[in-house]
Amino acid sequence: MAWVSLFIAGLFEMFGVVTINMVNRNRDWKSLALMVLGFGGSFLFLVFAMKTLPMGTAYAIWTGIGAAGGSILGMVLYNEPRDWKRMMFILMIVGSAVGLKIIS
Repeated sequence: MAWVSLFIAGLFEMFGVVTINMVNRNRDWKSLALMVLGFGGSFLFLVFAMKTLPMGTAYAIWTGIGAAGGSILGMVLYNEPRDWKRMMFILMIVGSAVGLKIIS
């Protein structure tokens, strides 16, 4: 269950990152509320995951999901660059997270 909680925390983190851009564009209370919801959910599920998983592993995977997912969503939603170097480094982040899961 800890790994599921950690994955959900990562999804909320991705949502929070996307809503930062919404807050910068719209400057309204709805965008701010969504951002707080995203990051609040992220921290809540991270806390659940860290009851079982080691702190270093949980934090590394959580930030990896947020960073890789945020980059991918930026490419899809905001037309950010999609060059092969960027994709290679995103795959390295994902590969590192998978590696930590395998050895944990």
